[in-house]
Amino acid sequence: MLKVAWSEVYAHPLPENHRFPMLKYELLPEQLIYEGTIKENAFFRPEPLDEALIIGTHKSDYWHKLKHQQLSRTEIRKTGFPMSKQLIAREIIIADGTVQAALFALKYGAACNIAGGTHHAFTDRGEGFCLLNDMAIAANYLLDNQLARQILMVDLDVHQGNGTAEIFQHQPAVYTFSMHGKKNYPMHKEQSDLDIALEDGTDDRTYLAQLAGALPALIDRVAPDFIFYQAGVDVLATDKLGRLGLSQDGCKSRDRLVLSLCRQHGIPVAISMGGGYSEKIAHIVEAHANTYRLVQDIFF
Repeated sequence: MLKVAWSEVYAHPLPENHRFPMLKYELLPEQLIYEGTIKENAFFRPEPLDEALIIGTHKSDYWHKLKHQQLSRTEIRKTGFPMSKQLIAREIIIADGTVQAALFALKYGAACNIAGGTHHAFTDRGEGFCLLNDMAIAANYLLDNQLARQILMVDLDVHQGNGTAEIFQHQPAVYTFSMHGKKNYPMHKEQSDLDIALEDGTDDRTYLAQLAGALPALIDRVAPDFIFYQAGVDVLATDKLGRLGLSQDGCKSRDRLVLSLCRQHGIPVAISMGGGYSEKIAHIVEAHANTYRLVQDIFF
C-alpha cells in the first residue's frame, strides 16, 4: 500500500507573494483522492521531528538560531521566507514526513511526502525556501540506524541540490546526483558526486537521453540499497523559474525512468516533491499527480 506524508501545516499561510506555490499542498491530495489514485487511508500525518535528528545533520548553533528566531537579516533574506514559529514548526513536520516515508519505503518499496525536497538547506544555513534538509536528515537516520548501507540521492529538481551536496561532501555512504539547469539558481554551484548541468530550453528528448545515459550506470556502479528521489516539476517549460523545456509527458517519462529502475533493481525509494512554479496551478498539480500515478502503477 502506498503511504503518503501530508499535514495541514504543509499549506501554512504565508504573505500573499508566497501564497501561490503553497496551494499545491492543498490541491494535490484532493486531486489524488478525487481521481482514485490513492485513498484517504493512504495518508499519514507526520509529527514534529526529534531535535536530536535535526542536529545529526545540521549544526547545533544554526538550529538554535532557527528555533529561537535569531537569524540575522541577511540569513533570513537568503531563505526567502519571513521567519515565524509556525514556519519552523512546518519545516520540522515536513522533515519527519520524509523520515517516516523512508521507513514505509523499506516496508513497501516506495513511499512519498507531499512536501519536502528542501535541498538548498546546508549544514549551517538555509537558502532558497529551504530551512532544514529533509532528505539529508532521513538519509542520516537510515545510516545511523543501520537501515541502509549505501544511499543514492537522485535530485532532478531544476535547481542544483547544493545543500545536499555540501552536507554529504565527506560522506561516501551517500552518493549525490543532481541534474539541473546550468544557468539557474544557485549561481554558485556546490560539487555533487555527479552533476549534469543542462542548457536553457533543454527539451524532452535531450533531457531523457541524458538521464537514461547516466542513471542506470550510476545504480550499477554505486550499488545503492536505498534511493531518495527529489521529483521537482520546475523542469516544465511552463515553469516561471525553470528555464528548461520539458512537456508534461516528458516530466512523466522522467519519473517513469527513475521509478522503474528502482523497481527493477529492488531498491526502496522515498520521493519528495520539490519545486514547481508554473503560472497555472493546474500544470503543477498535474505534473506532481503523475508521479503518484506512476508510483501506484509501478510498485502497487
